[in-house]
Amino acid sequence: MGNARKVPLRKCVGCGEMKSKKEMVRVIKTPENEILIDMTGKKNGRGAYICSSQECLLKAFKGKGLEKSFKQAVPKEVYEELREELEKYAE
Repeated sequence: MGNARKVPLRKCVGCGEMKSKKEMVRVIKTPENEILIDMTGKKNGRGAYICSSQECLLKAFKGKGLEKSFKQAVPKEVYEELREELEKYAE
């Protein structure tokens, strides 16, 4: 009998859809309250996930999804950096 592994699912802070971790981009808040993009998914910190689409990023920005997850203000530079990363990811 084969061992079926569970696929870890995460909720997008933009659209609210549940998807597998590998399909999403992780944004973390470090213990020093720094907000970074974690493409490896392995860095220490509180994580929030976003789909790899520009629409979800826009929804997260308008709905303040990252701010709610991290319980603090997120600088516009983080959203800009995310947008650039998603453009690279889409190629």
